[in-house]
Amino acid sequence: MRKIALFLVGLLLFTSCKVSQEVISTITVKNTLNIDRNFETIEIDISGVAPKKVSDLVVLDADNKNVTSQIVDSDLDDKNDVILFQPSLKANQSKNYTIVVSKVEKTADTAYCYSRFVPERTDDYTWENNKVAFRTFGPVAQKMVEDGVKGGTLSSGIDAWLKRVEYPIINLWYKRNDEKLGAYHKDYGEGLDNFHVGVSRGVGGTAVKVDSSYHFSKNFTSYKTITTGPIRTGFVLTYATWDANGKQIEETKHISLDYGQNLSRFEIDVKGTETISTGLTLHKKKGVTNQNDANYWISHWETLDDSQIGTGIVTTKPYFSGSEKYITSKKDESNHFLHLNVVDNKVIFYSGFGWVKSKQFDNQQDWENYLIDFSKKINSPLIVTKN
Repeated sequence: MRKIALFLVGLLLFTSCKVSQEVISTITVKNTLNIDRNFETIEIDISGVAPKKVSDLVVLDADNKNVTSQIVDSDLDDKNDVILFQPSLKANQSKNYTIVVSKVEKTADTAYCYSRFVPERTDDYTWENNKVAFRTFGPVAQKMVEDGVKGGTLSSGIDAWLKRVEYPIINLWYKRNDEKLGAYHKDYGEGLDNFHVGVSRGVGGTAVKVDSSYHFSKNFTSYKTITTGPIRTGFVLTYATWDANGKQIEETKHISLDYGQNLSRFEIDVKGTETISTGLTLHKKKGVTNQNDANYWISHWETLDDSQIGTGIVTTKPYFSGSEKYITSKKDESNHFLHLNVVDNKVIFYSGFGWVKSKQFDNQQDWENYLIDFSKKINSPLIVTKN
């Protein structure tokens, strides 16, 4: 993701519909790769724009057509400071865009990228876009396990919800589950939750390796929802300080998921360790693992019920520190790990999945090709310049 600051200029633009529009800035977005690029989100800093004008900001392409955008208060200080949009670029192509203040009434966009805390199902936090969905577990679920109460979950693993429709399903599935307990474990044509997590890392849960053993946090202790919308959902999960064989680990996860992507972005603030690992569950240890050190990713491909699923984690060069397929007889603790360097108390990686029944991927090679392309893109981000 690339952020660029904008400065107000006193230029007026008149569109074909005769509505005056104050130009904030014009920018060029350049694709330096030999592959087409879609669904990559550009972040534009609008903190210098007068607050009374921010809500009327829109993005126009070179043909003066409105591009779907989303305004975000990224640091939760009650001031919107970023505008998001997703350009579509052919290989090695550049395109110009204009950020304007427009009084034209905006059409409401579907919040495909959605997340929320779910108190009616203990205390999950769940997120989705038009391709995939995920969830993880909160303190009430942890306490239930510790108190011996049925129905709890003690895990900081990331659960995969296998959706196969474009429209949002989180509220639909939880409502269905309220009416009939366990309903989201059955596929009614939209997908289902049949991906077992347990104490595994699921799809991108973290761990710290000390000697030959991996140590995990417990459930998240608090959350903050930052944004939901047509382009991105983002939130923050905080974890209690946890012990890794004498190391006291502090961990806060900033998680986001953008429209059109199969991988969530994890930006984790970490203290107490110089390296941290993120893993993919190996379930019954019958799947196929792969790793690509040149492109900084790991993957796992397996049969799940009557279909197949690929899971993967990708990072960038500064964070990459190797990988390990870890097999143990302990239930749910066999994982394929990507090792990460902690840089300035932070790691960044992307994790997610592709399900054959969603008709996005036909086989393991399709999935791994997706990871290869994804890696190329995040390691060579779109270049944004102000004109």
